[in-house]
Amino acid sequence: MISSLFHTWERRLVAATTNRVVRPFEWGLDWIPPNGAQAPVDRLLRWVDEVMLDTEAFFETPSTREYEFDPVEGGRGARRGTGTLRFPSALTTPHPANNVVWARWFPAPGEPAVGRPGRRGRAVVVLPQWNADADGHIGLARVLARFGVSALRMSLPYHDARMPPELARADYIVSSNVARTVQVCRQAVLDARRAVGWLARQGYERIGILGTSLGSCLALLTTAHEPRIRVQALNHVSPRFADVVWRGISTRHVREGLDASVDLDLLRALWRPISPSSYFDRIGHARTLLVYARYDLTFPVDLSRELVTEFRRRELPHKVVVLPCGHYSTGLAPFKFVDGYVLTQFLRKNL
Repeated sequence: MISSLFHTWERRLVAATTNRVVRPFEWGLDWIPPNGAQAPVDRLLRWVDEVMLDTEAFFETPSTREYEFDPVEGGRGARRGTGTLRFPSALTTPHPANNVVWARWFPAPGEPAVGRPGRRGRAVVVLPQWNADADGHIGLARVLARFGVSALRMSLPYHDARMPPELARADYIVSSNVARTVQVCRQAVLDARRAVGWLARQGYERIGILGTSLGSCLALLTTAHEPRIRVQALNHVSPRFADVVWRGISTRHVREGLDASVDLDLLRALWRPISPSSYFDRIGHARTLLVYARYDLTFPVDLSRELVTEFRRRELPHKVVVLPCGHYSTGLAPFKFVDGYVLTQFLRKNL
């Protein structure tokens, strides 16, 4: 009875978004280098095999000094030390707006100002969900800061200020263009690593990462390739990228574009570089919070439980919290307050 009520509510919340577009299938060969294979699928599979032989190289992120920070001056509700950070992405895409990373900084009370010497506490990079607008997770970042965890909330590729004018949604990061999806998710990881680099330049040593939905997948990929991350809080989880897109109710329009050209097994193979299950052996250095929702139709619950089982089997340091709601209802009262409390308490205790 309760599951039926939540599932009906989740479907209603999903249906409220009316600007989803079914885009044509594309292999995305213009997003990968030539490798001698002739058939598009063979070329992609060969490229993926090469990537998986050395994911350190694939996610390698050259350091940069080109960070620009603009402090917020006064204004109602402005908190001392807050501001906007900009820096170049380590991956150049065909869309100039997407090649500049934007992030908003919320320091904990008492932290030294940006660029000033002084003892630093702890800080976390916050990666919001797919299609989050510029205010998504800002409230959570403020809560984290209020309770002693400075928060750098980063906009994902092709989101808000990074979105080119032809888009109404952040379609280029998850779509029926196979190789572009891999490369833009890779870009998000490179961006997150540069965000960690900025925190390290400020003097932070206790650094964590928090991601929600798509952001949770990207956070785990970042942790797997960023040794400076000590703690990761993953909010809605799945072991495989392809399965969420194939089965989730929020991505039916993406599957419709994929359906006639690939099956699930092939899509799993092609999206291995951005699937959490590819990196379970690389995240043991970080303590993990795994949060999932009991009535989730976007990240199907059996996938979340499969990931939890794998963490337990491998004896990875982790904590599990199951929310009594669905995916979209997690963002609504009262469940958003429960979720925020769980995430904040975990980071306060473990970072």
